[in-house]
Amino acid sequence: MGLFRGLVFLLVLFLIQRSNTSLVKLNDNGYEDLLIAIDPGVPEDGRLIEQIKDMVTTASTYLFEATRKRFFFKNVSILIPENWERRPEYTRPKHESYNHADVRIAAPALPGRDEPYTRQFTDCGEKAEYIHFTPDYVLGKKQNEYGPSGKLFVHEWAHLRWGVFDEYNEDQPFYSATSKKIEATRCSIGISGINRVHKCQAGSCATRPCRTNSTTKLYEKDCQFFPDKVQTEKASIMFMQSIDSVFEFCNAENHNQEAPSLQNIKCNYRSTWEVISSSEDFENTTPMAAPPPPPVFSLLRISERILCLVLDKSGSMSSFNRLNRMNQAAQYFLLQTVENGSWVGMVHFDSAATIKSELIQIKSDSERNKLLESLPTQALGGTSICSGIEAAFQVIEKLNSQIDGSEIVLLTDGEDGTTGRCIDAVKQSGAIIHLIALGPSADEAVIEMSNITGGKHILASDIAENNGLIDAFASLTSENADTTQKLLQLESKGLTLNNDPWMNDTVIIDSTVGKDTFFLVTWEKQPPSISLWNPSGTLTEAFTQDTLSKMAYLSIPGTAQVGTWTYSLQANSNPEILTMTVTSRASNSSVPPITVNAKMNKDTNSFPSPMIVYAQVLQGYLPIIGANVTAFIESKSGKMEVLELLDNGAGADSFKDDGVYSRYFTSYSENGRYNLKVRAHGGTNSARRSSRYPLNRAAYIPGWVVDGVIEGNPSRPENDEDTQAILENFSRTASGGAFVVSQFPNTPNVPLPDVFPPSQITDLDATSEDDQIKLTWTAPGDDFDVGKVQQYIIRTSGSLIDLRDNFDDALQVNTTDLLPKEANFKETFVFKPGNVSEENVTHIYIAIQSVDKSNLTSKVSNIAQVALFIPQADPGPDESQPNPNPGESHPNQNSGVNISTIVLSVVGSVAVVSIILSTTICILTKRNSSRRPTTAF
Repeated sequence: MGLFRGLVFLLVLFLIQRSNTSLVKLNDNGYEDLLIAIDPGVPEDGRLIEQIKDMVTTASTYLFEATRKRFFFKNVSILIPENWERRPEYTRPKHESYNHADVRIAAPALPGRDEPYTRQFTDCGEKAEYIHFTPDYVLGKKQNEYGPSGKLFVHEWAHLRWGVFDEYNEDQPFYSATSKKIEATRCSIGISGINRVHKCQAGSCATRPCRTNSTTKLYEKDCQFFPDKVQTEKASIMFMQSIDSVFEFCNAENHNQEAPSLQNIKCNYRSTWEVISSSEDFENTTPMAAPPPPPVFSLLRISERILCLVLDKSGSMSSFNRLNRMNQAAQYFLLQTVENGSWVGMVHFDSAATIKSELIQIKSDSERNKLLESLPTQALGGTSICSGIEAAFQVIEKLNSQIDGSEIVLLTDGEDGTTGRCIDAVKQSGAIIHLIALGPSADEAVIEMSNITGGKHILASDIAENNGLIDAFASLTSENADTTQKLLQLESKGLTLNNDPWMNDTVIIDSTVGKDTFFLVTWEKQPPSISLWNPSGTLTEAFTQDTLSKMAYLSIPGTAQVGTWTYSLQANSNPEILTMTVTSRASNSSVPPITVNAKMNKDTNSFPSPMIVYAQVLQGYLPIIGANVTAFIESKSGKMEVLELLDNGAGADSFKDDGVYSRYFTSYSENGRYNLKVRAHGGTNSARRSSRYPLNRAAYIPGWVVDGVIEGNPSRPENDEDTQAILENFSRTASGGAFVVSQFPNTPNVPLPDVFPPSQITDLDATSEDDQIKLTWTAPGDDFDVGKVQQYIIRTSGSLIDLRDNFDDALQVNTTDLLPKEANFKETFVFKPGNVSEENVTHIYIAIQSVDKSNLTSKVSNIAQVALFIPQADPGPDESQPNPNPGESHPNQNSGVNISTIVLSVVGSVAVVSIILSTTICILTKRNSSRRPTTAF
């Protein structure tokens, strides 16, 4: 039995490491189980389904050719909302849900902005979250602006599946090329077109050549690149797949490494095809000899939620107050979390199983209270998990002969050596298993069931004040419900009280929530005195007490008052454990509430590899920036680590101000399961909705050049950072589920060696300062993004690729006076550029490496570049033409800057600036290749 359990655990690790929200798998070159979900808020329209089919069918052929006959779409499921009419061709989903969708068809994040995009916030080469198309785009109403849907789908699929990035950059649309010209950021450089300012007003359009900015020496803000309609260039799909001739990804031969594209910045200047070729998909396939068949489509309509609670009442549940805590959490779930219209049943198990309630449809408090009466009151006997699951199948089959898509919430605290016998039945059933593992000994084999069925896996420790069980049940909202109908957790707090009997705090209710607001208090020994004041200072009515279950609750009628609610709990026992949980729903069905979603970058990990915590703070699909976000990571023995998550575009955070807050996690304390919870707070004048979403959205096509004339498209709505909506105060908490750590050394009282290097600097920036170069970046830490590094190594080269591939051989800058700061503070360093030792150099490239006290080094940073020339603009208008824009000059106009001007183009940041030097850069003869690197500056 021990050998079986060991094999199961290894299998679980294998499965979890490869688990992802997506259900897609690659089989014989074909992608199976691709899921496209229509949002519940989208009005019923049969044309949408047909257009989705056409889009994917066209995309499959295009993908096959673009990947050199390797990949295609084999079968696709379209998930249809429950509020659409039933049709004979619609079947019930199995494991598919809206949260598993690879593609979401939903309203735009902002009205009128139909940009297709992929939610992508992880590293190059890693799978993204989902693709977001709007109904208008799928229906063909926006294809002039963004291109045909089938080809664009392949562009977004490359983001989603292979973790590549766009080959344009809206923040840096132009750059100083080695040709000494201003070029549009694109790949390949063979894409032809013109750079123009094209403005239309009241039906009349005017076109003029672009002027240069006197500071950046690049084109003005309104300048755009208009591609020729007729092209011969075949690459690239990640630049502008809508060009008729384009049907390839940029490869090593035609990749434009000079351009400050997101692909270059995020993928270390590797071409898209190089990244795709190194993917697991590519390595596990060979080209096909014959063209693939068209995709097969399944239409799945969401039905009423069917759910059965399977609750452990074995003898071990009498320890650590587990039985009562389980009942508290289950009552909370039945009273508040589960949605009206759901069917709910209940099974208890110890060494055998007992059906305590057949499925009941929740319509009112009457059904909820009836289920509460079925909760277990005594813990005795052994543990037979399969008996509980098999009894749940019986409950579900009485209502519906098919178990497909039904959910089983399994709570257990024990191990069961016979669990393996029902794994195959679970796989074949179509049910979704959610596991709540209570305590350190819950059965590992059940994790496999949870993962293979797409369920959630949550760890709850025996430390009651951490409120883990209630948080676990709070996370079990329907994955298919509209966000305006889902329960949101505003607060979850616990405290062990010894000498001080008071637990006082506040809860913020913002205007996006307030419906069905519910306050829940639990205790361990004696009922506390409870006082709750609304934002007006009025004391609310008394809580309903359940002394048997040791809980009290209050439901606020109607919509709760917006503002800060204050509570005061006084313990009547010493010591005492008190908890406060507050939940609510959206106050307005037409206004999406603020939500928080949390996860780790992977579900299993081996020491000493680091992990990354991610928390998305959104309102609908719009990022919320400027919030305070904290992660709480609890080991199976109850040890808690607290991390402040950051949205600063440094360290573990890929993009600044994208509403994704991130941080490395390295503070392992033991092997086994850990649980993640995240708390987000937004303060007045700090948190706000960002209109700048996302950085890597589909390229808007401003128009085409046809026979030398621009045929323009309607102007895209402007992204004005100054119009970001300032939010009121808000608070949210969310569970991020469990993850498993192995190979942590079990050596008590022996200090661990330093195994974590500093994190890579990813935001190296440069600006001009008199005759010097000023570098700025975010400080890494001694251990990734914690602590302080020992020193920085700054090197320069005349070759970008040499600096990337042979950093240690490049010229080193003297950094004797550079004293590192604590992690996540801004660093500044100024130096005077010296002589460049290579011939025919057009740019100086700069990069940084960090070194910690144990002499561990970081990866080389992103690369900043300095152009040693004034780039040439396109031929322009007559110099006598008035210049209506101060600070901008005509292309052929003398800007008043002498030949010693250096243009600085920073790869990997927003800034593009110039440096005016009082001396001339001197080009020396190329140094002997065998010469050792020296300190040059």
